[in-house]
Amino acid sequence: MADQGKEPASVLVWSRDQRTPRRQAPSVEQIVRTAVVIADAEGLAALSMRRVAAELGSGTASLYRYVASRDDLLDLMIDKVHGEDGPPTLSGDWRADLTSVAQHTRATLLRHPWLGSELTGRPALGANSLRQQDVALTAAAALTPDITLAANVVDAVLAYVFGTVAQELAELQAQRRSGLTEEQWRAGVGPYIREVIDSGAYPQFARRVIEAEDSTPDERFAFGLACVLDGAEARVRGTR
Repeated sequence: MADQGKEPASVLVWSRDQRTPRRQAPSVEQIVRTAVVIADAEGLAALSMRRVAAELGSGTASLYRYVASRDDLLDLMIDKVHGEDGPPTLSGDWRADLTSVAQHTRATLLRHPWLGSELTGRPALGANSLRQQDVALTAAAALTPDITLAANVVDAVLAYVFGTVAQELAELQAQRRSGLTEEQWRAGVGPYIREVIDSGAYPQFARRVIEAEDSTPDERFAFGLACVLDGAEARVRGTR
């Protein structure tokens, strides 16, 4: 029943005419907003058209009249979260602007843990997503007018952001699974770490544990991003 009236998968959701819901039917905005709430709370594994319909008190078949498939729903969800805050305002300073782009992207990914895996596996082509991409490319264009280089710089910055956020989310997930705070986890592994240090087999690791200052996630992110931007600038300047 759910497949009746569905358009070919090759037709993008963005190129279709949006149907106007009947008086009692949930709107596309309500469908997408509900789907985002489910994914944020429980992950994409919990997301289905049936689950969204249940949350809205609607029939599953009626949702397919306005959102043709789960893939289309994901496209709409991605674009919705990209439009939550709007893109950062650009200053014309390429480093400051790319830093703002990176920070904005990180905040969005942390707010919606399901988003990163979807963005790395599919192009985001909705209006809000395209606006975000255009702003990022405009920021990089202040470093180089070469659009290929600018695109490569943006890709490098975003790859760093995605990788860093994936690590942050993995740490949060591990804490949830164990039920331990970081302080409790450290107390639990403390005796073993002391044995490792006392063995003398790993002197640099021992130095890190004993001497290095603990950095916050924000500080580690800022340091790594600065390294990426330094490298991008050196590479671009070297091609001129």
